[in-house]
Amino acid sequence: MLPRVRAALAQLVAGLGAGAEPPAEPGGGGGGGGGAPLPAGPSFSRPAFLQLSPEELRRADDHTGRAVQSPRGGRRLPWSTGYAEVINAGKSQHNEDQACCEVVFVERRPSPRGRLPSREGGGELEGGRKGFYFHYWALFDGHAGSGAAVMASKRLHLHICEQLRDLVDILQDPSPPPICLPPDARAGPAEPSRVPLVDEDGEVPSNAVPRFHLEKAVSHESLVIGAIENAFKHMDDQIEQERASQRLPGGCCALAAVYLMGKFYVANAGDSRAIIIRNGEIIPMSREFTPETERQRLQFLAFLRPELLGKEFTHLEFPRRIQPKELGKKMLYRDQNMNGWAYKKIEEDDLKFPLIYGEGKKARVMATIGVTRGLGDHDLKVFSSNIHIKPFLSCFPEVRVYDLTQYEHCPDDVLVLGTDGLWDVTNDKEVAGVVMEVLTSYEPNDPCRYTMVAQELVVRSRGVLKERGWRLANDKLGSGDDISVFVIPLGGPGNYT
Repeated sequence: MLPRVRAALAQLVAGLGAGAEPPAEPGGGGGGGGGAPLPAGPSFSRPAFLQLSPEELRRADDHTGRAVQSPRGGRRLPWSTGYAEVINAGKSQHNEDQACCEVVFVERRPSPRGRLPSREGGGELEGGRKGFYFHYWALFDGHAGSGAAVMASKRLHLHICEQLRDLVDILQDPSPPPICLPPDARAGPAEPSRVPLVDEDGEVPSNAVPRFHLEKAVSHESLVIGAIENAFKHMDDQIEQERASQRLPGGCCALAAVYLMGKFYVANAGDSRAIIIRNGEIIPMSREFTPETERQRLQFLAFLRPELLGKEFTHLEFPRRIQPKELGKKMLYRDQNMNGWAYKKIEEDDLKFPLIYGEGKKARVMATIGVTRGLGDHDLKVFSSNIHIKPFLSCFPEVRVYDLTQYEHCPDDVLVLGTDGLWDVTNDKEVAGVVMEVLTSYEPNDPCRYTMVAQELVVRSRGVLKERGWRLANDKLGSGDDISVFVIPLGGPGNYT
């Protein structure tokens, strides 16, 4: 095992520049050997809303010039959204980021059952269609190929729509959601199945179900969060089912924002991030999911299911690798229950390679992958082994909610979504500074101001090509990764195509 791990680490360290990833093994989804190689991934493509011509597509795929791409020709995205992207500096053959920006109609699912009363005018459209719209933005940062990112960019919003269809009536009804529904109703378009405790004449009915005084209150907001979480799971299942026929090696991080009924729901699975900038204040709307931030979850799973470690890894963490000559000595360690460190006597099992190894951007799970949540990676294995890594990776996002109705927003208040190519070299404060600097140079009603912000964020994070590579204004190394950015004004939707 140790020679295989050393080989994997040698590849990892050799290739780690700004945002670099270890090379993928054929057929392993980004790290595993064993089995026949998967077919080549889908052909190079960029987000449909960019509407790039063949010549523009060639420029977008040029690692040398790294031209910034944005909607052109006066084309505007929903909600007056700004968007910009740039390809990596040679880390992968193509830009493995993908993006989606949509306005989606959620139509109530037909049901023979009665329907819950809706608020006045609640979503009834011409032709009798009942439902509501939501706005949707998403970034997908692919690894070991762009196939998973491409599929997710085309399907995730449809999965969210499908999950919300069951909630059309419930979300438009101001009363609390029903706890239980009839067995033949899916959710939403049905009457609450609550059995009365007392008849009108004061008698307790014979079929009354005992009720407890404590009943957990479930909010409409939590139903939307649950719908988004389930949509991510269904998306991951679809990638697993279609990965061979659709040529979907590898996986992707996913960051999505949904605006529905006055609230933003920001869902993150991976190391992309989102922040709100409101009146100069920075409000984090996500956090990164990496081997370090999820150490205890990973260690706990390995502790409960040691067979997942293939008898070649240990779930314990040590400050450094242990040498055989140190057997019997006491060394610092921590397990799944610990935030601090303690000493333990080194045993034979402790010589195994640690489940989590490295620090910061170099931290890896089983010396293979640097993110712990995302979509895909169903075939990912430890280098030259048959140890699957997918059991340690979660497809479920963390969802944070921002209520737009609680504040009065000005045109300079924005939500910024970015892949890790942005955040690797630009911190929250620097992003906020660029946002305020660019917006103050444009009139509040200028339709291109948010696109200009997105472009400037990408340009400053990419840097300028010099003799020693892409450099920032302070001469530090610029981002060599793919960079994708959405800038969404919080003041409300503008005209959209």
